[in-house]
Amino acid sequence: MERVEESRLMSHSQDQIVLLAPLTGPVVPLADVPDPVFSGGMFGDGIGIDPLEGKLVAPCDGVVMHLARTGHAVTIQTPEGAEVLLHIGIDTVELNGKGFAPMVEQGAQVRAGDVLIEFDQDIVAQSAHSLVSVVAIANSDQFDVVERAGRGLAKAGATQLLVLRPKAGVQTRAVDASSIVQDEARRQITLSQAGGLHARPAARAREAARGIDARVEVRYDGKRAPIESVVGLLGLGAGEGATVEILAVGPQARQAIDAVACELLREVHGELEEKPARAVSPAPVQKARPAGAPLDGEPLDPNTLAGVCAAPGIAVGKLVRWDNAELAPPEAANGTPAAESRLLDKALATVDAELNTTVRDASQRGAVGEAGIFAVHRVLLEDPTLVDAARDLISLGKSAGYAWREAIRAQIALLMKVEDMLLAERAADLRDIEKRVLRALGYSSATTRTLPEETVLAAQEFTPSDLSSLDRTRVTALVMAGGGATSHAAIIARQSGIPALVAIGDMLHAVPEGTQVVVDASAGRLEYAPTELDVERARLERQRLAGVREANRRTSQEAAVTSDGRAIEIAANIATLDDAKTAVDNGADAVGLLRTELLFIHRQAAPTIDEHRQSYQSIVDALGGRTAIIRTLDVGADKEVDYLTLPPEPNPALGLRGIRLAQVRPDLLDDQLRGLIAVQPHGAVRILLPMVTDAGELIALRKRIDEFARAAGRTDPIEVGVMIEVPSAALLADQLSQHADFLSIGTNDLTQYTLAMDRCQRDLAAQADGLHPAVLRLIDMTVKGAAKHGKWVGVCGALGGDPLAVPLLVGLGVTELSVDPVSVPGIKARVRRLDYQLCRQRAQDALALDSAQAVRAVSREIWPLD
Repeated sequence: MERVEESRLMSHSQDQIVLLAPLTGPVVPLADVPDPVFSGGMFGDGIGIDPLEGKLVAPCDGVVMHLARTGHAVTIQTPEGAEVLLHIGIDTVELNGKGFAPMVEQGAQVRAGDVLIEFDQDIVAQSAHSLVSVVAIANSDQFDVVERAGRGLAKAGATQLLVLRPKAGVQTRAVDASSIVQDEARRQITLSQAGGLHARPAARAREAARGIDARVEVRYDGKRAPIESVVGLLGLGAGEGATVEILAVGPQARQAIDAVACELLREVHGELEEKPARAVSPAPVQKARPAGAPLDGEPLDPNTLAGVCAAPGIAVGKLVRWDNAELAPPEAANGTPAAESRLLDKALATVDAELNTTVRDASQRGAVGEAGIFAVHRVLLEDPTLVDAARDLISLGKSAGYAWREAIRAQIALLMKVEDMLLAERAADLRDIEKRVLRALGYSSATTRTLPEETVLAAQEFTPSDLSSLDRTRVTALVMAGGGATSHAAIIARQSGIPALVAIGDMLHAVPEGTQVVVDASAGRLEYAPTELDVERARLERQRLAGVREANRRTSQEAAVTSDGRAIEIAANIATLDDAKTAVDNGADAVGLLRTELLFIHRQAAPTIDEHRQSYQSIVDALGGRTAIIRTLDVGADKEVDYLTLPPEPNPALGLRGIRLAQVRPDLLDDQLRGLIAVQPHGAVRILLPMVTDAGELIALRKRIDEFARAAGRTDPIEVGVMIEVPSAALLADQLSQHADFLSIGTNDLTQYTLAMDRCQRDLAAQADGLHPAVLRLIDMTVKGAAKHGKWVGVCGALGGDPLAVPLLVGLGVTELSVDPVSVPGIKARVRRLDYQLCRQRAQDALALDSAQAVRAVSREIWPLD
C-alpha cells in the first residue's frame, strides 16, 4: 500500500487519527507483550508488533517530541496532540544505543512512512529480552482507541494499526509546523584552559546557555554531547588544546553559540586543582558554638572539627566510614513507573537542598575551593544524561534506586575510559552523588560489617536501621556530617549510651579512613590526628566518667530528692519491651513516655485492638507495678506509615500529625484507645495525647475515651494528659488543665515550633536549643497554668535529660523528668545535689537572659557538670 492509499486512510474521518504500522511483522495484542510495564497499560493503551525488518517508520504526520538518548524509542506528536510512543524491543535501553541508528533529530517534522530509526535486528535480538515492540498512546486519558488491528501480518507504513478519537470534552490542538523551522549556527574553538573541558567550564557553559531559545551541543573526535549534560561534555575527553565544534539550532542559535564559546574560552585561574569531595584536606571550621561547647570565643584548635552534642561522652578510636558500605537497592520496582519517578524526584530535590546548604556555608567562611566542588555536585545531580537514563530504566519496571545507581555507573564507566586524571576524579564525584541519592531514597547497607576495636563510626547521617545492626561493643562514638540533636539516630545513641556528635558538616568526609580521633561529644568537638598526650588525657577522662556512671548506677533505685526535700520523679522514655526492661534496671520511677509508633510502621496494615492491648500489656507487666504514660499515635512529619496513604503535604511538620490524624483516619485512634483501656490492672496506664492545640480538641477526645471505657465496663477514672509541644498549648495551659489530669512538655517540638527552626536541620542544630529563653518562658507559663487547677507538669523531651537544663526545669516547677533509660542514674544523681530554693530563684533570673548560650553559661557556672 503506497502513499496514495495512506493519505486516503488518514483522511477518512475529520475527527479520527489513523496510525499506520511503524514496523513490518506480526501484530501482538498489548496484553501479550512480554513486559508488565507495557502489557499493564502503564504507558497507555496501544498495541505490539514483532518486527521482521530493522526499520521503524513514522505511523503518521507529526513532530518528534522526544528521542531517547539510547535511540531505542521515539515519541511523535500528531497535529491533533496525540502523543504516540514507539518503543523498539523489551529492555533495549540497557544496550545503551548499541545497534540503533536514529535517522531524525528531536524536534523534526516527519511525514507518515518516514524512517525514524534503523536497527540491527541480530544485535538487538541477542541482547534484549524480546524484539516485540510497542505503539502506545502516552496521553490515553485524552484519546480513545476506537479501532485496532487484529492478529496478522502488518506492513510498515501501510497497514492501519490503530484509530484514535479525542475523548468528549478534550480540545485537540494543532502543532504549528512553522515552529519547527529553526536557525542553525556553528563555531569551532580551541580550548586554551588548563585541563580543557573539565567540570567547571562545562558547568559554566551550561549555565550560559540556560534560558536561550536554542538547542546546543558540543562535538569532538566523532562524539557529541548536549550542553545540558555536564557528564556528556566531560565524556568527550576534550583536553587543553583540543578543537571542538559548537552547534546550535533554534531562533537564538547565534546568541547561544556566542555565550557558550565565551565561557569555554574564558581564562579562570586555579580551576585545574579541582578535586573530588573526599580528597579535600581537612581544615579548622568556624561554626556556631554547639549547645554543649564552652562559650570561650576562641577559634578551634588545629585538626579539630566542631559539631553539636547529640549524646554526651568522650571517646577514642579509629574513624570508620559507614557510608562506604555498598548500597544495594532492589532491581524490581514496588510501584508503578510514575510512582518510582516521583520517589527519584523527591530524593534529587532533597540532595540538591543539602548541597546548596553546603555550598552556601563554604562560601560564607571563605572556603572557595570547597564551595566550587559541591557546586559541581549540584550540576551533576540534575544532569539530563543521568536523569534521563534513570527514567528510561524506571520505565522498564526498575526501582528508582536501581535505575539511579545503574545510570551513574554507566557514566563512570565512560569517564574511566578517557585517559584524563581530572575525569577520573569526576568519577569519584559521581560515586558521591550516587550514594547521597540512594541514602535519600532510604537505602542503607544491609551487610554485617566487622568493625575494629574502638571504632568511631562516621556517616552523613545514621538511620535507625543503621544503628540497629551495629556491633555496639566495638563502637565508641558516632559522628555525623548532618543530622540534629533530637533526630531518631540521636535518640538511639543516647539510649545506647554511645557518645554522638552531629552537624559536623561535609568536612567530616575529608578525614581519611582509619585516622585516630578523639570525640568530646559533650564539648561538641572532634579532633583528628591527636597527639599521644591528647589520647591519654581522653582515655583518663573516659575512665573517670565511667567511674561516675558506675557510682550513679549503684544508687539508681533510690528516689531523686533535692537537698532541701523536693521530690522529682525520674521516668524513662521508651518504645519497646526491651527499653522497658532497661528502664527498670536503671532505676526509672515510671515510664514518662511510651512512643507507640513502632507498632504502626513497617507493616502492611494497622494493628488490631487486641494487638494494641497485647503490646502494651507486655510492657506494663515488665514494669513491675510502675505506671506508664502511653502516647497515642504520632506519625507524619519525619515518621511516615506506608498504608495510611495520606495526601502529600508541602510542610508535613505543620500538617496531619498527632491527634489531627483522627480527622482523616478516626479508626486508627479509636482502635488504639480501646486497646489502651483494656490493659490490666486499671490505673497502670495513663493516656497522653500529642499535638493538642486547644481545649476543644481535648474535650472531644476525652469524651470519646469515656465512651469507650463505659462500653468496656470500666467505672474507674482514666488519667488523660496533654503534650505541650506547640506554643498555643503552652499559652492555653490553664484552660487545658481544667480537663487534663497532667501536662507533659515535649521540648523537641516545642523548641522547633517556637523558634521556627527544623530540629533536624544541620545549619540550625546548634541554635535550635531548648534552653532558649522563649522556650523557658513557655515552660514557666505551662507550669503556672497547670498549678491553677492543681495539675502536675512533666518534661519528656530531650531537655529533660540535659544536665544543664535539669536545675532550671526543677526551678520552674516541673516535678517529673522523663529521659532515656541509660540517663536515669545520672539525672537522679544530678537532682540530689540541687537546692530547690536556689533553683527557683535562678530559673526566674534565666527567663530574663537573651539567648540559649547565655542560659547555658549561667547554668554551668552555678551548677558545674561532673
